[in-house]
Amino acid sequence: AALVGVALAAGALSVPADAAAQSTRIRDLTVSDGDIPVRLVGYGLVVGLDGSGDRVIGGFSAGHTVRSVANLLRRFDVEVPENMLRTRNVAAVLVTAETSPYLRPGGRFDVHVSSEGDAVSLRGGVLWMTPLQVSPDQPPVATAQGAVLVSDMTGGRASFAVETSATLPDGGLLEQAMPRPDFAASAALLLRDPDVATASRIAEAINAEVGEGTALVSDPGSVALNLTDEATRVATLARIGGLTVEPERASRVVIDSRNGTVIAGGAIGVGRAVVSHGGMTLSVGGEPAAPDAVAAPGDLRMADGTTVQDVAAALHGVAAPPQAIAAVFEALRQVGAISAQVAVR
Repeated sequence: AALVGVALAAGALSVPADAAAQSTRIRDLTVSDGDIPVRLVGYGLVVGLDGSGDRVIGGFSAGHTVRSVANLLRRFDVEVPENMLRTRNVAAVLVTAETSPYLRPGGRFDVHVSSEGDAVSLRGGVLWMTPLQVSPDQPPVATAQGAVLVSDMTGGRASFAVETSATLPDGGLLEQAMPRPDFAASAALLLRDPDVATASRIAEAINAEVGEGTALVSDPGSVALNLTDEATRVATLARIGGLTVEPERASRVVIDSRNGTVIAGGAIGVGRAVVSHGGMTLSVGGEPAAPDAVAAPGDLRMADGTTVQDVAAALHGVAAPPQAIAAVFEALRQVGAISAQVAVR
């Protein structure tokens, strides 16, 4: 439904006190300057589907699936004409993964598969052994295989399930050694979420523990390290990783427009506003309704001091569809009733 109208009532934004900050280890907030994850890709086949695979008959439509099956059988000295193949139980998929550069051969990692044909569902399928490469022009360094896991998502009146993508927990196996960065040569810590306040707290904690001048904030995303004792560098890096700081928490609201899930970082207040969306009207603040008044269907009235959590609970209470929930929060942000970032995914 389209957004009918948005009006901002007079009044200041009311924000409750933030919850107590949570201390976090530095190793959970940062990575070393050489610790860049390795991304792997591959092309494979998910087999064993119950008629929900690529709708291909004799090479018609997505013919690459038929050719892939024929090539696979040919490796086992089984020749089957392509025009005789029926692939409703097979789906061609792209395989992606991300792993640590320090992983050694024999190590396992999670794998994701996504259908690239017209398969309806990957549920119940098994990924045939698939080579994984850093890039298509390089030799394989890992393989992936195993049963795929399709997750369901259900929320309120609406249910939404993506069955053309799936995961394989620990389905990847590293078989070849990859170039590894020199951990002992780390000269900087890179913040996972750049923030100058968090970077300053990290530098202060390191200098207090190791010695003044050990850490210096280069920019909001980097803390430079000056470790002069090479013999104890690794031990010092491990000690630094165990230090705890209180990171600066960004005010952010994330809304899943598919199932209506609302995630708020802390107690985020909502200022006075009125949002009309379809047949629903949300009023925050203003004059309270009379005790004997009968609320109209879809009329939601929230008191001053309302938080994002309260609004989300009220919208779910009237079974608002996910798209309406996303539109209401986006409208509240646009008129300034919510000062946090609002991300709709």
